[in-house]
Amino acid sequence: MSSTVADMLVEARCRFTEAGIVDPATDARLLVAGLLKLSPTELLTRSAERLSPEQAEVIFKALERRLGHEPVHRILGEREFYGLPLRLSAETLEPRPDTEILVDTVLVYLEDLAKAQNRLHILDMGTGTGAICLALLSECPDASGVGSDISADALLTARSNAERNGLQDRFEAVQSNWFEDIQGSFHAIVSNPPYIASNVIHDLAPEVTKFDPAAALDGGPDGLDAYKAIAKDAARFIRPDGVVGLEIGYDQRNDVTAIFEAKGFRCLKSVKDYGQNDRVLVFALA
Repeated sequence: MSSTVADMLVEARCRFTEAGIVDPATDARLLVAGLLKLSPTELLTRSAERLSPEQAEVIFKALERRLGHEPVHRILGEREFYGLPLRLSAETLEPRPDTEILVDTVLVYLEDLAKAQNRLHILDMGTGTGAICLALLSECPDASGVGSDISADALLTARSNAERNGLQDRFEAVQSNWFEDIQGSFHAIVSNPPYIASNVIHDLAPEVTKFDPAAALDGGPDGLDAYKAIAKDAARFIRPDGVVGLEIGYDQRNDVTAIFEAKGFRCLKSVKDYGQNDRVLVFALA
């Protein structure tokens, strides 16, 4: 007799528990629901439905991938960020909930700027999936944005995500190493850059080290290379009333602030994440 949806959930949860996966019940629900295209409610209301052999095979293969430490959303190929479904690819970082705090924080400044400006222009550096820029554009209907990245794969993914969410007319993907090939000026420059020190990357969970792109993680010997690169040229590209919004590592607030102050910026705001760690800094020209 074939398995039901409920049977498959139990199977997934048990196997994940035995393997020591951190949150086996959540991963089981996300994976089974995502593969069967069921909402959380449907996962309950249709729990007695029997699966076809093909559906069961797809799920069993996905379970093996998760047991090999591949993150659930990488297996599903997409993740929601700020209410937007975003496709993932090999050279994009999986957007995390903590990064939504950067969007929340920068939106306050953009909403104020929008009262005085007809058209806002946003630059998202190291855009990856396009998550930050697309979230801001979805909330600011009169804004346009540039997502820059050094990775051609990431830019293809970002363009695809812009189209998927109906934002392609206001989003431009540009291949650039930081500001090298950027033109124009911006009301907001935002980034979740690589900020992990090179020598500690190997200490991260295998879900990160095996599946997130190294270029999106490695911030150089002290984890600060990207901030130095952004601070070096940001003043030439920011509008006089604009802001720079950055995600940072939990122990980098003082260092990143010093880097930007040395380049003529002042810190407007520091915001903590859900774990009460420093996570977002906002700067303006001094």
